[in-house]
Amino acid sequence: MTKKKHLLVFILPFGLLFAAFYVAPIGYAIKQSLYKVTRTGTFGPAHEVFGGLEQYQRVFENGPFWESVGRVLLFGLVQVPVMLGLALLLALLLDSGLVKGRRFFRLAFFVPYAVPGVVAAIMWGFLYSPNLSPFTAVTKNWDLLSADLVLWAMANVVTWVYVGYNMLIIYSALLAIPQEVYEAAKIDGAGPLRTAWSIKIPLVMPAIVLTTVFSIIGTLQLLAEPQVFRTFSSAVSSTYTPNLTVYSTSSIPNFNLAAAFSVVLALATFALSFTFLKFTQRGADK
Repeated sequence: MTKKKHLLVFILPFGLLFAAFYVAPIGYAIKQSLYKVTRTGTFGPAHEVFGGLEQYQRVFENGPFWESVGRVLLFGLVQVPVMLGLALLLALLLDSGLVKGRRFFRLAFFVPYAVPGVVAAIMWGFLYSPNLSPFTAVTKNWDLLSADLVLWAMANVVTWVYVGYNMLIIYSALLAIPQEVYEAAKIDGAGPLRTAWSIKIPLVMPAIVLTTVFSIIGTLQLLAEPQVFRTFSSAVSSTYTPNLTVYSTSSIPNFNLAAAFSVVLALATFALSFTFLKFTQRGADK
């Protein structure tokens, strides 16, 4: 009984924080999504009444919201593999011994992640702007803030910020591989490329899966970059991404509909992440 009490002492702080900052906000959002605001007359006082699933019906009938979901899914299909491919390549280079000054390059690759997302978006927005960018030879021939290219301009910002973060996770997994494995591969005649492809990448696959799940979640939560880019490009609307739709809806204010958007988005994020994990686990079992 004493051991159980000691265990509860250690678990209780986490449990309280988890309930206060995770479970309670989710429960409040679900509750808010089940209500609606009504008025008595045109200019009468507002009253919040139970509306059932009415807000969710409005979510599923909202065309711009689902267009924004499709937009970020396209974004993720292209940006996530590119970002994680670069992160894996940089991690393998740092672990290969071919690069001198590993500490410097490890820090240099990670530095962009230390830049706040809003600041990074503002910086790149100025670099993309034809009238402000120092790279006028590029920006005058390719309008990176146009409707056709602005999504990929934001993808470049996200990639620049998060490559180093994902690289560190993969690099840490590489450092955990026992040296005996490399010595055995060397005895068998495996060169650097063969070792990287047949030994290093399979052994760090759990880290790659983890970073992919984080990236899927981050893709559907894209907010800072499109919100900043709205000041640079008219192609970015208030419903350009799902999270921007939630933010704009709550600013009207329509908290009940915004809560319904949030709940649907959270469920979609969970479904995509869970599906990816099940798919990778099935592949690992084979």
